[in-house]
Amino acid sequence: MGSATHTSEAPIVLGIESSCDETAVALVRGDGTIIAQAIASQEAEHAPYGGVVPEIAARAHAERLAPMIERVMGEAGLTLGDVDAIAATAGPGLIGGVMVGLVSAKALAMAADKPLLAVNHLEGHALSPRLADADLAFPYLLLLVSGGHCQILAVEGVGQYRRLATTIDDALGEAFDKTAKLLRLGYPGGPAVERLALEGNPKAVPLPRPLKGSAEPHFSFAGLKSAVLRAVDSGAHQPADIAASFQQAAVECLIDRLEAALTSAGPFPALVVAGGVAANKTVRAALETLAAKHAMRFTAPPLALCTDNAAMIAWAGCERLAAESWAADNHFAGDSLDFVARPRWPLDPEAEAVRGAGVKG
Repeated sequence: MGSATHTSEAPIVLGIESSCDETAVALVRGDGTIIAQAIASQEAEHAPYGGVVPEIAARAHAERLAPMIERVMGEAGLTLGDVDAIAATAGPGLIGGVMVGLVSAKALAMAADKPLLAVNHLEGHALSPRLADADLAFPYLLLLVSGGHCQILAVEGVGQYRRLATTIDDALGEAFDKTAKLLRLGYPGGPAVERLALEGNPKAVPLPRPLKGSAEPHFSFAGLKSAVLRAVDSGAHQPADIAASFQQAAVECLIDRLEAALTSAGPFPALVVAGGVAANKTVRAALETLAAKHAMRFTAPPLALCTDNAAMIAWAGCERLAAESWAADNHFAGDSLDFVARPRWPLDPEAEAVRGAGVKG
């Protein structure tokens, strides 16, 4: 793999994200400047199915990615020769989409003789708060909540992640989407449930708080989803009350599990939330209250960096370059062009396996 050309300025990284249903491209400088970016949603393509269809997602990525790269480069007034590295999500995610983005990045890296950075999508989320908050230092306690993942991690540095808790069955974002589908709110489900919950009574529907108070540090949302199904089928509750009660139960589970993590592994100077569910205002407010209770700084990325985006992937590449002393010396080879896309890729491969589906990472 070709080496990056050293400059005295912060490196510029082209990032590509295609792990699920957003096609995204961004140019980010190592000083935290987002030079240009673009995100193409696939909501219209997947809405008729009430969720993401992997084959449709991969096809949409393949159709949109090249024109988006050209557009972002044009808006920035840059060429590939001005870029110091090409970063792309290499997993985890829907393997077809991941392959589209990674293969495109490999082709660009080879054509321009630039280093390839194969980025863990979860690392992109984990480091994204530092893109928005230059004062956020390691270590920090991270709640990573998205459609496919629900974890608590000690983020100790670039590439240094210690998993403290994970879900034993379903992720919280998935539970939001399932609740939206049961209530016929359409896709994407999370924002729809949040909007409807504003009209409801969070105490109206008795729903469980799985594992709340348990000595086990992990999450579980399968039972909560089943309880929502029963509440809907009963016909005894208003949809807004179900949405509000579900959201309240979910938030209480998050706070309880974070309290357990702080008891076993704390204290931490900062509490950070990332991932799609981090866009939920009720979740953010509860986490901010928890952080204040424990005299922790609370940081959440702006809403645009919560959902899947390429700026976080490019920034993860920038962080890696900085960790490899980019400014001190210069010849950085990057990852091999033989790097294989991964449907699963835990941030902490040394973490003990847990019962249920916790092996997702």
